[in-house]
Amino acid sequence: MNHADRQADLLRDRTAARASGDFARADALRDELRAIGWEVQDTLRGSVLRPVLPEAPVTTGYARPEDLASLLDDAASLDASLLVVADEHGEDLEQFLDGFAAHRPTASWELIVVANAPSYDASELLPPDVTLLPTTARLGWADAVNLGLRRSRGAVAILLDTSVEPQGDFVTPLLATFEDPRVGIAGGWGVMTENGRQFKDAPAGAVHAVEGYCLAVRREALRAIGGGFDPHFRFYRNADLDFSFAVRDAGWRAVAVDLPLERHEHRGWTSLPDAERDRLSKRNFYRFLKHWGDRRDLVTPPGRP
Repeated sequence: MNHADRQADLLRDRTAARASGDFARADALRDELRAIGWEVQDTLRGSVLRPVLPEAPVTTGYARPEDLASLLDDAASLDASLLVVADEHGEDLEQFLDGFAAHRPTASWELIVVANAPSYDASELLPPDVTLLPTTARLGWADAVNLGLRRSRGAVAILLDTSVEPQGDFVTPLLATFEDPRVGIAGGWGVMTENGRQFKDAPAGAVHAVEGYCLAVRREALRAIGGGFDPHFRFYRNADLDFSFAVRDAGWRAVAVDLPLERHEHRGWTSLPDAERDRLSKRNFYRFLKHWGDRRDLVTPPGRP
């Protein structure tokens, strides 16, 4: 039996063991797969395999997110993981950190900052209780976010842009939204669409997509869609639409929530020439349409049974 046949047989046997309720055997088969270099990822559509990721200490710089071992298959050990990607404009990061320090939540939390090869030393800005993940080279936007998501330990992961300034405890109302087991993704700003081509701002409530300025995702939903954003989104624009549709396609709802957050200038947009940001935005939107352009079921009024 060749290696490919063996891993296929082990995965098939593990799926059968889980279906019959024999979780001890399923765990043993999972360990056997890991011993030959494969990690099992359970999703709503079944179980799939991916190569085992190498272990690495969090103080090391990385060129790729897969260089850092994922914690997503572990059980959550905190209520919330907050994730911020710091590229340039250290003053924006400081503004976010000051706002968060003034309004820390009562729930258990961690704050992860991915220092995506900025020109400044991000470690000098961070308090000691923040986890810093530096990179040795500038990653694309999705890769940088996924790097942080892989190390998250919270039942809910909350992605925050450095253009957002906390004006109060925004974590507690976000977590309350996930008390509804149907909600997989939530955030401070949402959008709706009638045709999957044009999107408009939406009030609080069920939405078609959550914008990435503040985007929270349930750990189980994150696992179900493969653990993060499509890495082809090297620019941030429209990646949140793609991610939201993936979560909704996996069976969860998206919800916008009124939160005590203030949005400031988005440097990732304003720092680029008009022609370049339009080119990058269009390229990302074409990728979104390639994934979801024919899914009329995902653009029906949100919240419909």
